Amino acid sequence: MDWLLIAAEAGEEGTSDLIHQEVALVLLLAIAAGVAVIARRLQFPFTVLLVVAGFLVAGLPELFDITASPDLILALLVPPLLFEATLHLPWRKLKVDAFPVLLTAIAGTGFGTLVIGSVVHYALDLTWPASFAFGALISATDPVAVIAFFKSLGTPKRLSILVEGESLFNDAVAVVAFGLAISVAGGEKFSLVGAASDFIIVSAGGLAVGLVLGYVVSEIILAQVDDPLIETATTLALAYGSFLLAEEFGAVIGQDGLHFSGILAVVAAGLMVGNLGFKNTSPTTRLTLENFWQLLTFIVNSMVFLLIGLATTFSDLADELPAVLLGVVLVLAVRFVVTYGLSGAIGFLQPSRKIPRKYQHVMYWGGLRGAISLALALTVTEDLFDAETVTRLQAMTFGVVLFTLLIQGTTITSLIKRLGLAGRADGETAQQTHQARIHMARAGQSEIAKLGGEGVLVDDMADALIKTYGRDIQDFSTELRSHLTSNTELEVAMLLQARRDGLFAEKSALTDIVRSGLVDSQVAEHLSVELNNRMAALDLIEERWESDPTPHFDREQNL
Repeated sequence: MDWLLIAAEAGEEGTSDLIHQEVALVLLLAIAAGVAVIARRLQFPFTVLLVVAGFLVAGLPELFDITASPDLILALLVPPLLFEATLHLPWRKLKVDAFPVLLTAIAGTGFGTLVIGSVVHYALDLTWPASFAFGALISATDPVAVIAFFKSLGTPKRLSILVEGESLFNDAVAVVAFGLAISVAGGEKFSLVGAASDFIIVSAGGLAVGLVLGYVVSEIILAQVDDPLIETATTLALAYGSFLLAEEFGAVIGQDGLHFSGILAVVAAGLMVGNLGFKNTSPTTRLTLENFWQLLTFIVNSMVFLLIGLATTFSDLADELPAVLLGVVLVLAVRFVVTYGLSGAIGFLQPSRKIPRKYQHVMYWGGLRGAISLALALTVTEDLFDAETVTRLQAMTFGVVLFTLLIQGTTITSLIKRLGLAGRADGETAQQTHQARIHMARAGQSEIAKLGGEGVLVDDMADALIKTYGRDIQDFSTELRSHLTSNTELEVAMLLQARRDGLFAEKSALTDIVRSGLVDSQVAEHLSVELNNRMAALDLIEERWESDPTPHFDREQNL
């Protein structure tokens, strides 16, 4: 019977640990909510205050004994952040700027890894694998805080796509480069050709996994099942499932050692759902999905930045202060060369997609470091390097992350305003408010008319309510028209979006006609090509208008 007693004691200990972790999680969520309220009232960056809060609660180990393990961050916290970020990233805009995004992500990360790694090797006398591991992990940018500022300030959409697109793809590049450095530290021989082929295989495999899973979910679940709960749960499973399947692909097919990029898999899956799956869902389901992912992102973001504060120890930072300062200087210097140098190259190679100088300033100062850098630094253990090297690398990483968050994160808003890249948010908010009121009033009017027609409401009551809604709709439409008259750029944006919605409706109608057998495949193909050409023309019109918005826009001639 002794084994029963041992099992009972083990169970009690496990339950105690679980309750302790649950208490810590509840307290951290409460802290995050409180910090959010303070940040809103003070108009201060939310993520920065979270890090500061993490510092403060780190002194209470009895309550917050949570280990910021790399598995916790990479496998549990990062996938939903990446997935949600790509849900609202329009493929048609990302496709147009694919060359600038991929060039800065791949060439910029590679350049940063080589330069930072080389300087660190000679300046701090670290081994080559350790130096390049630091160069790789610190080259991954994290725009979470910056993108939040973009949304609140109403910055140009192209700037958001350039910053966010670079981050989504350079995360994967940094992880692959870091993995190569760690492999060399583990005893494997380095080969440039082998490294390049590994990078292609890992990247292409991750993208393929994400695209296939995202397409299946978009076309089978989101298109065929009209249930918000089922569809929301499916997207959550997709975010984590695409990451896990890519990372453990070899184990699934029986080839141990074959791993793809889980980060790129999540990015591809999110792009597929955001650009294809959302079009297949009902408005109710889409609203549920957006609310769910907004809440989950808030929770996960809070945990990430609180963990950064919890994982940082001032004693290690103080002991390694010269190395930390070197890391900060190197990151700023390399980011300067990458941003302005590659932007010049992009303008020369692709003049039509030249990046404005103001955008370059924001891209440079907005190159914050965060969750990916922290997670990779935590994977550096004494199994790979000596204790002194591990401490130094982690201290340098934490120091650079803190600098970018506390200094760059608190000043990026002022930079955006000074450059004149803010100010459209208020106008867009008012426009969307007017449009929403019109849609709501029309929905209410339709419901009253339906109830009156079914005899649920007396005719006089139904007529009175319908007239009331009619007056409201007229007033809201007048307010919207007046607002657009004083904000011409909003009128053009609305017109372009309405035209795009109309083209999508035509495409959907064509699909229905083909399924019904009304037209043959040859006619359908001809009409489909015609629609695609009209969509491409609309993209060109929108690009030209965004690059040179003029007060005059002839609706009939331009569209």
